[in-house]
Amino acid sequence: MSNAMKIAIVDDEKDMRQSISQWLALSGYDTETFASAEEALGALGPDYPGIVISDIRMPGMDGIQLLRKLMGSDSTLPVILITGHGDVPMAVEAMRIGAYDFLEKPFNPDRMTELAKKATTARRLTLDNRALRRELSDGGQIMKKLIGQSPVMERLREDILDLGQADGHVLIDGETGTGKTLIAHALHAVGARAGKKFVLLRCSAFDETALMRRLFGPMMPEESQLPAVEEARGGTLVLEDIEALSDAAQAKLLNVMNEQGTPPETRIIAICNLQDEGRTCESAMRPDLFYRLSALRLTAPPLRSRGEDILTLFTRLSEQFAEEYGCDAPKISAPEAAQLLQAPWPGNVRQLINLAERAVLQARRGQGTISSLLMSDHEDMQPVMTTEGKPLKEYVEAFERTLIDNTMRRHKGAISAVMDELCLPRRTLNEKMAKYGLQRADYL
Repeated sequence: MSNAMKIAIVDDEKDMRQSISQWLALSGYDTETFASAEEALGALGPDYPGIVISDIRMPGMDGIQLLRKLMGSDSTLPVILITGHGDVPMAVEAMRIGAYDFLEKPFNPDRMTELAKKATTARRLTLDNRALRRELSDGGQIMKKLIGQSPVMERLREDILDLGQADGHVLIDGETGTGKTLIAHALHAVGARAGKKFVLLRCSAFDETALMRRLFGPMMPEESQLPAVEEARGGTLVLEDIEALSDAAQAKLLNVMNEQGTPPETRIIAICNLQDEGRTCESAMRPDLFYRLSALRLTAPPLRSRGEDILTLFTRLSEQFAEEYGCDAPKISAPEAAQLLQAPWPGNVRQLINLAERAVLQARRGQGTISSLLMSDHEDMQPVMTTEGKPLKEYVEAFERTLIDNTMRRHKGAISAVMDELCLPRRTLNEKMAKYGLQRADYL
């Protein structure tokens, strides 16, 4: 099983440890065994990538004491306890402390596998969410996701750094698939609120009544969440599809913003998705709300305006998918590189991601070309490049830069290996790297 979660088995009886380990290993899990709770504690940190199955009755530190220690280190770690006959009251106490579940001896191995599957699924979700929270609080990491050296991307990153430090509300617009939500994450991550709450609400996912309740409250008794304006207090509230707010909701949102004063306690980032429909954010919003939100404004650039970033993105995406599917990334020919640069990309980066995955899948089967995929996406795409559009020199230079960049990354800046693969003398390689702004230090 790829990316298998670990299962730590703690039991002082060797035969029991081994039998549980063998059974779970046959189910695809990566197991490790410990003969005592003390030994296990030395290996189980707060981000342990798996779950724990432990006997309750052990010499020295017992399972309940182990559970208390583990819960003190990481309260979300799933711990399944094995109890003997008559230990059920102890198991109930363990559940109160924070145990995930318990198995009473003699237990059905299939029941253990079922519990392990549920617990590892929960653990993976917890760790993924934890990693995401860490990433969202790391401005440097999230800014690295805004890939590209084109002038529009350089300017976008500069604008994000500038507006991230400001206190005002922000309006983000742009075409579908241009990464507006990622920009909102970046604005939060590089600003003073980076360590505080980040709440994302997609307004178009609710009907009007549910949206008013989710945004402003009161919540229903069975709903454990706070209203979004309360949940995000002191941090950042991102409202995707701001155009879906009714007049009443817009008026109430404006009141909330007015009550906050200056600087606002909670920053609101509104994302508008109307550009593809030929409408404007201004026409879909109350004038007073629009002017409050648009004082600071960012527009996500369309992919077609990003030049050779398209080749860089496609190459990195196809390499990621190739690693995921266990195959080689497809090679881009010069005509295909030119077609990638000339395509209109109505779906923007989202469409490019889809194309890269399909290119990897068909390359794995030894079928099709990138060119054929492009022509299936764009009916007016020609298999042979015409002289229309950008000058040939721009296509050639973009392809050449991408080829050198990819080769340098693959060889981690080893100049000799790059020279051999590209059949270039050192002086020529140095000149081309200088021409395209590539520095060896970036690949080491």
